[in-house]
Formats: sequence, structure tokens, C-alpha cells
Amino acid sequence: MASGENFPAVDPSTLPVGYAVTSSGRVSGVRAGYSEPVDMTPFDDVERVRMDRTLTEATRRTDILWTVYIGELGADPAARARELQAALPQSARGVLVAVSPNEKVIEIIGGDAVADRFDDRVAQLGVSAALASFKLGDLIDGLVSAVRVMAAAVSPVTV
Repeated sequence: MASGENFPAVDPSTLPVGYAVTSSGRVSGVRAGYSEPVDMTPFDDVERVRMDRTLTEATRRTDILWTVYIGELGADPAARARELQAALPQSARGVLVAVSPNEKVIEIIGGDAVADRFDDRVAQLGVSAALASFKLGDLIDGLVSAVRVMAAAVSPVTV
């Protein structure tokens, strides 16, 4: 992807508070769903930068908008993950990796516009890549592994 002409530009003024368009064209955002300060997150700066770099590289390689959600998914995790994915900006061309560590659940949902390249086989590769690290208690390593494996398995963008 040279300069982002292949997909619609996002008007930054329409994004919710805490969201921004990065120089690569990816929409990046943070939301605090609780009252504690954001700096109380369970991840240090190095882990957050590693995750962001992985998402940026995967987006550039595949032209798919990769998003990670960490939080409770409730009684029907698949339905909640579909709901979260549908609420993403440009959800049709995105993939959501939703993880609920407390519930020991991972759901991976792809949008309609990427269904020809991102299917259940690719999602299963991502789950398999994440599980080994998750079992060792390393959430970030599992997420990074999952996104990298799935991005490698998705056919690259042709120009």
C-alpha cells in the first residue's frame, strides 16, 4: 500500500473521542470502559507499542483493518464479538480478535468485504497461535502471534 488511495479516507472529525487516524491510514483508538485512569492498564508501554506495531504491519500487508478487544464477552461470546466487530469503523474490511481472559474465550470475526481472503481456516490458525502463549499467561505474546499468523495466511493485497 503506497499512500492509502485504495480505500476510503476517514474523516477524523467523525471519530469518537480517543480515536485517531494514523499515518498509515489505520484508525487507532482507546476507550476506558471503567473509571480507573488509563495508565492503570495491565500492559506496559513496550507491550502496547509491540501490539500497535503488529496491528499496523498486518494492516499494511493485507489491507485488512485488524482490531483487538480485551474484555468480558458474556454468556454468548460469539454474538458479542459479532456485535463489537459490526460497531468498528469500516467493519466490512476488518477483523476483530476478541479475547476474554477471565472467561478463557477467544473469538475472531472477519468482515464481509474480506470474506474471500479471511475465512474460518485463517481464524483457526490465529486461535492456535494464541493458545500456547495464553496457557503460559502471556496475553500480548498470544495476540501478537495470532495477528502475525493470520496476516501471513491471508493472501496479500494485489495492486
